[in-house]
Amino acid sequence: MQRLFSYPLTILFFIFFGLALIIFHPIQWFCLNVLGYNAHKKSVEILNWVLMRSTNVLGTRYKFENKHDIPTDRPLIIVTNHQSMYDIPPIIWYMRKHHPKFVAKKELGKGIPSVSYNLRHGGSALIDRKDGKQSLTEIAKLGSYVEKNNRAAVIFPEGTRSRNGHPKPFKPMGLKILLKKAPSALVVPISINNSWKVLRFGKFPMGLGSYLKFEVHPPMENTGDVDTLITEVEKQVTKGIKY
Repeated sequence: MQRLFSYPLTILFFIFFGLALIIFHPIQWFCLNVLGYNAHKKSVEILNWVLMRSTNVLGTRYKFENKHDIPTDRPLIIVTNHQSMYDIPPIIWYMRKHHPKFVAKKELGKGIPSVSYNLRHGGSALIDRKDGKQSLTEIAKLGSYVEKNNRAAVIFPEGTRSRNGHPKPFKPMGLKILLKKAPSALVVPISINNSWKVLRFGKFPMGLGSYLKFEVHPPMENTGDVDTLITEVEKQVTKGIKY
């Protein structure tokens, strides 16, 4: 029955979602090229707030729980599990004061209004998952960038999204590179729940009534023992996933 109701609501959602991407594409271009970085950052934040609101058509709700006073005057490495593309807007919106930049597959860097433009010009790393050398080079550039500018690098160490909510083992190499290139960064683990349910039927129709929950865990210092740190971060992230 839910799947039957989801067809018309999905069509309405795609209209709102697509219009937001199309409208904000020239806005981003103008903000970046005429007004500069801060204006572009603001336009991306507002876009992602609008994208979240468009999912409300599907009955999607959000809870972002952060009980920690995370400083804005030092770099961050945000480490989180990955369940769907709908993980992204809440991280951009709720962590906006930390300037989140993503490790994303290069395919997302072209063909998607607004999204591709921001990934190419907003400071994120676009990686070719078939080219390990290119991937590590781009991640290293991102690490150096966040270290220099006190930004936040966001990485999904599972490597690909979980389609049923079950966490996948971390692939640690990218995270190791970030920790090496941003040695003063505070590591912030986040657990994401129920994002996969937005796509429980696939890309069409969409799932209805999903309650996406984001839990920010206590930040961790990089003391130099990278392997132990990654193990502890993975434990924190995995512990917060309910499935």
